[in-house]
Amino acid sequence: MESPPFDKAVFVNCPFDSAYEPVLHAILFCIVSAGLIPRIATERADSGESRIGKIRELIEASKFSIHDLSRCQAEKAGEHYRLNMPFELGLDFGCRAYCGEGRNGKKILILEEQYYRYQAAISDLAGFDIEAHGGDWRTAVAKVRKWLSSATGVKLPSPNRIVRDYEDFQEWYWEKRSDEGWSEETIKDYPTHEFLQDMQEWVARGRPF
Repeated sequence: MESPPFDKAVFVNCPFDSAYEPVLHAILFCIVSAGLIPRIATERADSGESRIGKIRELIEASKFSIHDLSRCQAEKAGEHYRLNMPFELGLDFGCRAYCGEGRNGKKILILEEQYYRYQAAISDLAGFDIEAHGGDWRTAVAKVRKWLSSATGVKLPSPNRIVRDYEDFQEWYWEKRSDEGWSEETIKDYPTHEFLQDMQEWVARGRPF
């Protein structure tokens, strides 16, 4: 797959569990609606490729990045913090500071489910502007849309318009998959990277409904 231009790519470092999926999918749709191209770790699968190498490549190739730290906390007493996402955020900060070739102009958005909770795990982020979405995908759309508009300088549709478009896309997508013979269960279990391809197709086709 040909890599998108640096100034069109948005690296997305977010949880991939089923509970977070509605937020992730809405964020991806918001990025696509803005005319940008999301880059996620699951976009390609190669057992011979190291995950950290792939993540580094995606970060270096993306002018914009969204990092959601909502799953940093341990779920039960005695469990360790989940550090993959803050680790990737650290790689991104390092890339912006040290990689050169225009990467000092990289733009980064940090999300969390709750305000200030991240400080228990990463106190070095105190003082940074971090946006909270409360686990609600509509709020996540509003936060991401506001940041993208500021980071790119492009005037974007209102959050409510993006939400309506996303709902239209979901109906189109469901009918499309049903017509192709997919069962309800397999439609719900559709891989995120393929769902993203459908978003891009829908926008490219003029948002049919």
